[in-house]
Amino acid sequence: MTNTTNPDHAYLEGGPNDLPERIVAISRPGHDVKIPLRNGYEHFRATARETDSADGRLPVYEWFERTEAVS
Repeated sequence: MTNTTNPDHAYLEGGPNDLPERIVAISRPGHDVKIPLRNGYEHFRATARETDSADGRLPVYEWFERTEAVS
């Protein structure tokens, strides 16, 4: 495993247990991440923490809210 930080991916912490992925691609490091799930969205916010993973050292994004999809 490498100690190099991977700025193109993030580790998602918290939120629903049935998220399809905990490691996701991010387009803008430091900005909120919105994950579609069950007719809504799970929102994650960047933290100052990092974690080691098989994809390298990743920034940790923490769940902070769910919004419903607008029909």
